[in-house]
Amino acid sequence: MKLKTWVCAIAIVLIALSSFVTFADEHGRGRGHDKDRHEYRYSQRDRDEMKRWRQGYRGDLPPGLAKRDRLPPGLERQLRMRGTLPPGLRGYVRPCPLDLARQLPPPPPDCENVVIGGRIVLMNRRTFMVLDIFKVF
Repeated sequence: MKLKTWVCAIAIVLIALSSFVTFADEHGRGRGHDKDRHEYRYSQRDRDEMKRWRQGYRGDLPPGLAKRDRLPPGLERQLRMRGTLPPGLRGYVRPCPLDLARQLPPPPPDCENVVIGGRIVLMNRRTFMVLDIFKVF
């Protein structure tokens, strides 16, 4: 009788443990947990539009004024894709020019196109997460 009880108890424990393993995979702690996340980036058409806009935007400025949009080298290294915009760069954020914003598709929810030091950046407004970067100048 004791043997039957032990065998049943072990079987119940093994079944319970195997079900926990299958449930753990569904909670996003394993590989592929970000399958439902969307990756927002500029398409090739968007990049072509920005290149065309760039050609007509700054061609006639003298070199001293053209350099004004550059970031200091230390801050420029901190601007990374899929990274958070550092507090030191948040003061350099300017809205995207209207003529360019009209040519681009609308940004995803809670995101906007901004200009930071000669780059067009697709950024989340709430989390300051950088989704994509296009170097304009």
